[in-house]
Order: sequence, then C-alpha cells, then structure tokens
Amino acid sequence: MTTAQPQSDHSAKLMSGVALAKRVRDEAAAEVKRIQEATGVTPCLATVLVGDDAASVIYTQMKRKRCVEIGMLPKRIELPRESTTQQLVGEVERLAADPNVHGILVQHPVPAPIDKRAVFEAIPVEKDVDGVTSATLGRVILGLPALASCTPAGIMRLLDEYKVLLVGAHAVVIGRSPILGRPMASMLINAHATVTLCHSHTRNLAKIIGDADILIAAVGKPRFVQGDWIKKASVIVDAGYNKGNVGDVDFDQAIERASLITPVPGGVGPMTIATLMAQTAHAAALQLGVSA
Repeated sequence: MTTAQPQSDHSAKLMSGVALAKRVRDEAAAEVKRIQEATGVTPCLATVLVGDDAASVIYTQMKRKRCVEIGMLPKRIELPRESTTQQLVGEVERLAADPNVHGILVQHPVPAPIDKRAVFEAIPVEKDVDGVTSATLGRVILGLPALASCTPAGIMRLLDEYKVLLVGAHAVVIGRSPILGRPMASMLINAHATVTLCHSHTRNLAKIIGDADILIAAVGKPRFVQGDWIKKASVIVDAGYNKGNVGDVDFDQAIERASLITPVPGGVGPMTIATLMAQTAHAAALQLGVSA
C-alpha cells in the first residue's frame, strides 16, 4: 500500500470513519443474519454499567442502539456506584456462564475503589469482545487471532482503508494503556512498522513526534499535540475525545502539515463502536460453531 497524498499543499485529506463504520456494521449485520439462519440464535451483547456517570450512560446507550440496528440483542446490566469489586465480578461471572450471552462489555472507567483488572479478568476470552483481558492482550502481542481492543483494531481498519503504508514506517503512539496504546503498538509492529511508544515520562516528545511518519495520539489531553511538532506529510490518527468535541491533536494546525488526519468527532469514534459490533457477531459465530 502507499500513503495517500494531500489534496493540496496546505490541507490534509480527512480520514473519516463514518462511511467505513457503516460498512463494518453492515458486514456484522450480515453475520448476525447468517448465525440466526444457521442456529435460530440471535447474538447477544451484555453491557455492564456501574454508577451513573453521564458519559458512560450515553456510551452504553449508543452501543445498545447499534446492537438493535444490526439485529443483535442488547442485555442491559446496571449496578449502583457503591457496588464492590466482588459484586461486579459476580455479575460478570453470571454473564460468563450464560450461554445466551455471547459478548460482555464492562463500561470503563469503573468507580473507585473497584479493582477493574479483577473485573476484566473475570470475562472469558471467548466473550471478551472489548479486548480488555490480559489473555487477549497476549494474543495481540503475539499476532494470534484475537478479539482485540476495539479502538486500535478500528484504527488498523481505518489505516488499511486509506491505504497507509505501514511496512517500514516509523509509527509513534502516545499513550500506553493496556486497552489502547499497548495493543496499538503491537498491531503496528505486527504490520512491520517501526514503533515508538510514548507516555507521560517520555523525554523530548516533540522531537519524537517530529520524526513520525504515522502518529497515533491517545494521551487524553485536549489539543496536547501541537501542529508544529508534526512531520510534514505524516498521517495523524487522533484517538482522543475531550470536552468541547476536541481531540488530543491541535487539528487546525495539524491539518496544514499532515497528509491524512482523522477528524474529531467522526474519525476513530465510529470505528470503535462498529468494531465492537463486528467482534460480538464474530464471537457468537465462534461459540455457536457457525463458519464464515
């Protein structure tokens, strides 16, 4: 593949995730229909929400809405904010044992002092459609088939859609979370990119970013990446979403230097949820023995 070139000398081409996300959902809907015809079973995604955080409530609603749109069953589990780790783990274990549930998503962040890692590890790998368990991350690192973390998996599909050359490219990932930065770095390495994984303790970050052919920004700070840090004609994927509908990259500056850039909103976000739908349908197919 070759890296797409800018449409002009002064403006990057937008990497929109909206149309591609619809195509991914359509593919998932076709798989759901095939499963129903073969088994009479409708795939089911359980979303588990603890507390009443406004953003988390909206996110789980969006995910259940997408389930319905592609013909899947959404199962809604809501627990009070004061729930303990043991109570939440128990709920996940009940869903894990339920043959009618094919995917489990625990909406994060979960309120303190819940041990989110203990909760995630209670999800069986075959139902880990959000790619949060250590076993899933291990498979991603090794390049084995996996229900990978949805955001990095969606980003890889987006890069492929826009024919971004990964082989031999220098990719910089800002953020080292186990559900975004680390699996993202592993996927890029497995695609033969040379990867620098940066974080809050990285020195000379602006210089490192300036050497990047591909930048994945997942730092969680609005407009953190400045436009003059960016290498000309590079590819910018902004996985951040902050108050005011802004990403982690100063978009107005970056668009003048990049060859490709994702908008916020409308770039990575739609791909994350679409990937979740696709992976839930695929997980159901595997559990029910329905071949592709």
